[in-house]
Amino acid sequence: MADFRRIGVLTSGGDAPGMNAVIRAVTRTALAKNIEVVGIVGGYSGLIEEKLIPLVSHSVSNIITKGGTFLYSNRCLEFKTEEGIEKAIATCQKYNIDAIVAIGGDGTFRGATELAVRGIPTIGITGTIDNDITASDYTIGFDTAMNTVIDVVDRIRDTCESHARCNVIEVMGRDCGDLTLQAGIATGAIAICIPEVPFDEQLAIDKIKSSLVKGKRGMVVLVSEGVYKIDENGKKIRYGEVLANHIQQETGVETKFARLAHIVRGGSPTLRDRLTATRMGAKAVELLLEGKSNLVVVEKDDVIDSEDIVYALTLDQMYKGRLKDGDLDRFTPEQIAKMEASCKERKDKITALYELSYNVCN
Repeated sequence: MADFRRIGVLTSGGDAPGMNAVIRAVTRTALAKNIEVVGIVGGYSGLIEEKLIPLVSHSVSNIITKGGTFLYSNRCLEFKTEEGIEKAIATCQKYNIDAIVAIGGDGTFRGATELAVRGIPTIGITGTIDNDITASDYTIGFDTAMNTVIDVVDRIRDTCESHARCNVIEVMGRDCGDLTLQAGIATGAIAICIPEVPFDEQLAIDKIKSSLVKGKRGMVVLVSEGVYKIDENGKKIRYGEVLANHIQQETGVETKFARLAHIVRGGSPTLRDRLTATRMGAKAVELLLEGKSNLVVVEKDDVIDSEDIVYALTLDQMYKGRLKDGDLDRFTPEQIAKMEASCKERKDKITALYELSYNVCN
């Protein structure tokens, strides 16, 4: 068992409901093992600038119910430089921080790797509403965000029904359509548009026309923020507003556009996010005590497990079509085959769910 006196915990990148629950679990699990805990305020920026607060059991009382992150978050450009990384390492050495638990998404994990390879044992925990970490079936914050989307879309639908309107609603998620797809099915959206599956605009418009003939009044269409079109000037523009205009032009139905934006990221976490966050936080401390580092805590088939961070990041790049020359050189043929199988499995699941939406949403 590794001998730690003090560990640090930070949140980085976009906030997600359940991050506070992770901080609570990390703190209390470590304290139970007689390990001191330091909260790093403002993500990697806080590590560079020595913004540290001691965490005791009382420090994390009742934070499990709160959204956001009480340690605050930041996207730190300085940490991407060698000088910034050296400052962070110096802070760890100055304050006797023996290990770090970093909560966030892929950018957070890249930062964790920079610390790990320089001798600071680090464990990452998936915290992002987008559910876009390919190595994990689930990321903390996704369930809460999805329920927020459902609540808002249900409210918008009420007005659509009252006034016989259609509303195109843009949902967060970056290049991952999970949030849009699952919430779209749950709210009965007449059409759903996500980055992973080609969207047939004419089919969607025909469905709306057919539903009008059958007497349907209010309709909603969900579009992922990660879907773009190129305008006549070659400029990349989000597709949601474009689709809303096309629907009104083609069907004659008054069609509004709503961008949910960051309302989706806030709010008190659901049961699933509180429980998953607690399990992942405890797992991170256990991994450190086992002498492990440069891992990310994931959920696979309902089991809380871990994966090598570099493997997880490369798998993510493969799934998102962003691999660069040489990215796969460090992996064996067996590992590459495993990555390819994981990508296919995830793609197949999303495609099957998307096909289901055409049958149940009309």
